[in-house]
Amino acid sequence: METGPDSLFVTLLLLLHSSHSESEKFEVLGPTDPIVAVAGDDIILPCYLKPNISAEDMTVDWLNLDFKDGRVYRYQNRKIIREDQIPSYIGRTSLFKEELWRGNTSLKLTRVQGTDEGRYKCFIKALSWYDDFTIQVLVKAVGSKPVVSIEGHREGGMGLLCESEGWHPEPELAWLDSKGVHLSAGPPETHRDFKGFYRVKQHVIVQETNTNRFTCRVQQSRINEKMETEVHLPSELFDTTPWRISFIVLSCLGAITVIGLSLAIYCICIKKEDITEKLDELRKERGK
Repeated sequence: METGPDSLFVTLLLLLHSSHSESEKFEVLGPTDPIVAVAGDDIILPCYLKPNISAEDMTVDWLNLDFKDGRVYRYQNRKIIREDQIPSYIGRTSLFKEELWRGNTSLKLTRVQGTDEGRYKCFIKALSWYDDFTIQVLVKAVGSKPVVSIEGHREGGMGLLCESEGWHPEPELAWLDSKGVHLSAGPPETHRDFKGFYRVKQHVIVQETNTNRFTCRVQQSRINEKMETEVHLPSELFDTTPWRISFIVLSCLGAITVIGLSLAIYCICIKKEDITEKLDELRKERGK
């Protein structure tokens, strides 16, 4: 076994490397409960090192695990790396740089939108050690008060349309009568915009009742929110007699017009024939 200067030097290097590796070991910690964010607000996703060693010379990656290649933010070599960042996060993410020296790697996310909902990973890497922590973010957005419009007579009843937008998560829409009983309606239509907010609408055909009051309700159970709009339809709207009279009158006027034009054309043709005959007679008389 060698005990010379070379062996002693190698041993010291190994001890120093081992000591340095041990000093770099850390845990990445954060909240265990989901973070509920209100759309339009700014939020902070907590993440920090234990022990509170400096992260200034480390790589800090924030990823949205619900995106493929989902980089939200990267700090490396003491600067921000903007390549491969998810476009919707550009200009909305930042670290607290003045807090990096004590291991605070929390992310600030501004102007929260529907597409921000998901699982976020805080990944910290040193030269010889790394660790990560995952945070769940839920987005809450209460949409607009339902707008009800009258579409006119439909299949023996009155057609109504209800629309509401700006919801997250996706809400449910229902039509109710004056007693709160659900009405049979058409299939709901749902659309999601580029920010991840939902717009819903649904058609219904209602029959005349004692009250003629109907309610459109839009609700989202997860966030325990709902919006309602009640509409009252005058009984006159359900009376189809004026419509029938108008139709009959218009039909009669149309028939009279057609008959009148036919008679006029017939008379013109008769007169034309008479004139032609008289001209022929005059020519014959002159020819004699």
